[in-house]
Amino acid sequence: MSIRRLSLPLAVIATVSTLGLGLGACCPAPIVEETPKVEAPPDGDADGIPDADDRCPAVAGVVEYSGCPDTDGDGVPDDVDRCVDVKGVEEHKGCPPPDTDGDGIIDADDACPNDKGPEDTKGCPDQDGDGVPDKDDKCPDQAGTEAEAGCLPAEVQKFSGSIKGITFDAGRATIRRASNKTLDEAVEVLQRYPKLRVEIQGHTDDQGPDDKNMTLSQERADAVKAYLVGKGIDAGRVDAKGYGETMPKADNKTAKGRAENRRIEFKILGGMRRNLF
Repeated sequence: MSIRRLSLPLAVIATVSTLGLGLGACCPAPIVEETPKVEAPPDGDADGIPDADDRCPAVAGVVEYSGCPDTDGDGVPDDVDRCVDVKGVEEHKGCPPPDTDGDGIIDADDACPNDKGPEDTKGCPDQDGDGVPDKDDKCPDQAGTEAEAGCLPAEVQKFSGSIKGITFDAGRATIRRASNKTLDEAVEVLQRYPKLRVEIQGHTDDQGPDDKNMTLSQERADAVKAYLVGKGIDAGRVDAKGYGETMPKADNKTAKGRAENRRIEFKILGGMRRNLF
């Protein structure tokens, strides 16, 4: 048998040779493309809010206020707050509502915006502390009741001021028996108004040494207090104070005047508010 020799074109031989070389070589490394770096938008105050969206780009703030701070924490951002260091309200652009008289009650809620007063009288003065503002109080210097327009009930008024019917032995602190009726009426009033407090004041004329008059007036005031306490009135509700000849009501140059100056006064103590009665 004879072997036939194949004859291939040179171009085919060259192609086969090239392929053969390629099959014996290693695969080429993949080409990795680098991701271009993206620059973060400017944030000058480093609060995490880009300057383009930041209403306060030079001061660190919060997202809630578009990058602005709220220094006083009143809910009004600093860029519109006219009182950045003091808590206020939005209605007044971050400033506190006006309080002209400085009593802690804003003018809008203050019935007396130009005069200081407590909250329970809506900002109006109440000098006697009875809960009735002075502007409505017919007796602004004496604690009274709301029902009486700031004055005392008639039966209590009888025991406010100079008390007629309480007398003593001359130069002594012994209460005369004739005084008992008046004192018993005072006891009834104090029992009827258990929150009522009084100051028993003793006064004398100017006859005799000043120091003895002061002592005598104190002893007489103490005697009246002792009578009331002896009838069941709490001692804590009654103060006794002697004033001697220091507070005359009349002219000591006349017998009538001196008699008027020798007296016992009841002073209803104030500052006990509406629940006094």
